Amino acid sequence: MSIQTRRERERADRERLIITAARELAEAEGWDAVTTRRLAAEIEYSQPVLYSHFKGKNAITAAVAVQGFAEMADELRAARTKASGPREVLAAVGAAYAQFGERRPALYDAMFTHAVDLPFATPEAPAALRAALGELHQAVEPFSGDDDPDVLTETLWSGLHGLLTLMRSGRLRRESHDRRLALLIGHFAPPG
Repeated sequence: MSIQTRRERERADRERLIITAARELAEAEGWDAVTTRRLAAEIEYSQPVLYSHFKGKNAITAAVAVQGFAEMADELRAARTKASGPREVLAAVGAAYAQFGERRPALYDAMFTHAVDLPFATPEAPAALRAALGELHQAVEPFSGDDDPDVLTETLWSGLHGLLTLMRSGRLRRESHDRRLALLIGHFAPPG
């Protein structure tokens, strides 16, 4: 192995270490606890080492978000491919989206509520982001009819995000979550 290859591998390992530490700290204590000083202490590197990988906390949060989109895409794809029939696919993908956000609240916040420098809804969006939203698109497309499937996908995403965010913040009753989710899906894919 060449010295250059080893250095590149070590750099990639440090970058993964930083992202993992940020995720773990955010899940344990919230995003306010994630600072470059705290991360440097957690991974036992100096702050300049962190800055050699990322411009600051927002860049670290964006890297965490991209990782989250890849994981979400995998989970939505698994839900989509296990279900049979368009309505069942949409319901399974909607439920998987909500479950993802519930299980990983800090990661979900990095992906969808924190201001990060990631382009959405453009060809420049990271592949992982496009893949996750593409899974929603595939689930919605059979119901688009004369509607623009991209706009319909964004509308479903907005509905799912709103339900999840309002429930997580205590503004909607948790015990009615499954019923609200079924109502939302039912309006996109009526039974019958």
